[in-house]
Amino acid sequence: MALPSQARVVIVGGGIMGVGLAYHLAHEGWTDVVLLEKAELTSGSTWHAAGQITHSTSSFGLGKCVDYNIGLYSGALEAETGQAVTWHGCGSFRLAYTEDEMDWLRHTLSVGRALGFNIALVDPSRVSSLHPFYNLDGVLGALHTPDDGHVDPTNVTMAMAAGARALGVRIVRRCCATNITRVGDDWAVETERGTITCEHVVNAGGTYARQMGEWSGLQLPMTSMTHHYFVTEPVPEFATLDRELPVIRDDKKVSGYIRMEQTRGLIGIYEKENSNTVWEDHCPWDAENELFDADYDRVMPWLEESLNRMPVLADRGITRAVHGAISHPPDGNPLIGPAPGVRNYWCCCGTQIGIGWGPGLTRELARWMVHGAADISMREYDPRRFGAYATKDWQVVKAREDYCLRHEIPFPHFNRLAGRPIKPSPLYDRLKAKGAVFEEVYGFERPRWFAPGAVVPVDQYGFGRTGVHDIVAEEVKTVRQAVGIMDISAFTKVLLSGPGAAPLLDRLCANRLPQQVGGIALTHMLNRRGRIELEATVVKLADDSFYLVCAAFFEQRLLDHLNMHNAGEDIEIECLSMDWAALTLNGPRARDVLAACTNARLDNAAFRWLSAQQITVAGAPVWVMRLSYAGELGWELHMPADHALQVYDALWDAGTAHGIADYGSFAMNAMRMEKGFKGASELTNEVTLAEADVLRFASKDKDFLGKDKTFNSADMSWVCAYIGIEPDGVHDGHGGEAVLHNGAVVGSTASVAYGPTVGKILAFAYLKPAAAVPGTSLDVVIAGSPRSARVLGAPAYDPDSALPRTDAIKEPAK
Repeated sequence: MALPSQARVVIVGGGIMGVGLAYHLAHEGWTDVVLLEKAELTSGSTWHAAGQITHSTSSFGLGKCVDYNIGLYSGALEAETGQAVTWHGCGSFRLAYTEDEMDWLRHTLSVGRALGFNIALVDPSRVSSLHPFYNLDGVLGALHTPDDGHVDPTNVTMAMAAGARALGVRIVRRCCATNITRVGDDWAVETERGTITCEHVVNAGGTYARQMGEWSGLQLPMTSMTHHYFVTEPVPEFATLDRELPVIRDDKKVSGYIRMEQTRGLIGIYEKENSNTVWEDHCPWDAENELFDADYDRVMPWLEESLNRMPVLADRGITRAVHGAISHPPDGNPLIGPAPGVRNYWCCCGTQIGIGWGPGLTRELARWMVHGAADISMREYDPRRFGAYATKDWQVVKAREDYCLRHEIPFPHFNRLAGRPIKPSPLYDRLKAKGAVFEEVYGFERPRWFAPGAVVPVDQYGFGRTGVHDIVAEEVKTVRQAVGIMDISAFTKVLLSGPGAAPLLDRLCANRLPQQVGGIALTHMLNRRGRIELEATVVKLADDSFYLVCAAFFEQRLLDHLNMHNAGEDIEIECLSMDWAALTLNGPRARDVLAACTNARLDNAAFRWLSAQQITVAGAPVWVMRLSYAGELGWELHMPADHALQVYDALWDAGTAHGIADYGSFAMNAMRMEKGFKGASELTNEVTLAEADVLRFASKDKDFLGKDKTFNSADMSWVCAYIGIEPDGVHDGHGGEAVLHNGAVVGSTASVAYGPTVGKILAFAYLKPAAAVPGTSLDVVIAGSPRSARVLGAPAYDPDSALPRTDAIKEPAK
């Protein structure tokens, strides 16, 4: 096919991701699409994929994608295109040998139930009845997903290509892109056969994606890792079977999967040490259908165990070793969405499990491009979740770590420690010496809890409660009864100034902007579908100056949102996240502690709730905001980073007499749940303000982006409810659990945490509106069992929100 000179969209890369996006863009109504492939379709990583797909996922959003993919592979795609996809609907088992693994399967079962999957937790006898050849010694149970299977990667990609072509997409093979540059408002894609201009460009380059990003000045973090699977000689025992054996996923013993490949065995291994990178600097442009020599030494411990587990394969020779490269981002999740800092450059790359995840994720990307928002939360996949800290050397370290974790138990709050610390705050060393256990948030090190006494400051993992449970409860108790201090320097901090600052913010914020200098507004910024982009605190520093604070991982999203919607206003946008630090001081003694470090008046008359002032604290100029995410009397203190230690030390010294303690993000989360404050897990691109039940933060008296979709809430399919769940003292839940009303699934949890002050498990859950009415009795499936719950009509703690507004005690007249 001749290369056209222009198109609405140009996709560079013809694997499962690029072709999948072309197919779904066409189905969403965009057919002026050109896909460029330097060789033949699938000739990068797609063709050598093993092609498995499973409903066994504890990610609610990814589960939606997987379910769509299985429906597509098992009949819909072939019916549409007439192209065979070679679907093998053999089902699968994920095995568990330990109670931790069983807890993981129980949680996955609850998520699957919320999604309506055909899924069951079974004992070893059920596995044996369907797969008599597997050695089940030590197996406690298994997750059975009968609708799973595997598909031929090339056939399914070619079928989607046929479907895309039928709707008008043009696919140009043997056309290597050589550069992507910005030309005015468009993109120019240079190729060996000429240049094509377009409104939107998509990087679906697979193992080439990172170096392709560099053409446009982009840093797209991913590294090529190599993965083995092996095909054996024919197995005589398979020849007489009247059905295909289920796929076995054995995370502990095999660190991979075993299945039939016609009458042969197929063994796939993700070794848990000595993972291998290739092409760290540059993937050769002449690579095509590239494979590497097998490295048996690297995988031998798991290969040997796979033969112990499936003895019928032990005497069979290996006829084929497939050792190919696959992209791994630093956290294992694909890069799906806008590239940081540029307009209409989209990432569709970094996908380590393209067959299993690809079509569903490319459908969501197509919806995002065409309609302005995806229909699942894209927070885990948004390329803007990484910043400039994600250097090439760091990417390699994290990709190696991710590969080795591929078949480990995904414990809640699992802390990936390789390549850390990245961006320590000025308080990092001080807090580390005090027993802080840190987590990484957009590169920043944030304390999650503090180890008291002789407790070793290392993470404790489990799907049930660990020793950290009581430690966090003590941190919460100190804040509730005395005073606590936390390093919140990880928050995104942006200064917006200039004559155009107020007009731009007014157009983007659903809530009214603060009118007075020092005023504070909590607001949401929406997209054109009326869905939530992010939540932010806006402080008016001057008539033409505003200070914006939001969650750390939304930093680039906030910067892009401001820049992309700037209609030529005279504004300056300055990101202060690295240069400024922040502390929060909360609790009934917070005023006493702060008063000892400043001459400023802190009573209600002089320093009202939801207001900010620049005052001197411990000799340093500090912007102090009277607000509290903990729901207590409290202040946030924002300051240049070089003042953070002196301010922290002064507050700590002043707080000693009042029982001050450090606290971390775990305690902060428990307290926000007790107060019924919604967070990033509830406020996503999936929902409107009405669906999130935060419509009170939207103003009908002004125009803002997405307003036309905001107040039309009559046809809501779900709404966010606040629920209390009876605890059992062992398992508290983790999000994604099925919620039942009269035995029927009516939704799933978004956030779950135990509230130590109120003695209840508290959750936000998206439910069918009829089930979200306060007082409604529900059940939540936690650790495999239904738990009694009730929809709450007010915060479980301080329902009248009187504590944050507490005034200073007036001294008697002398």
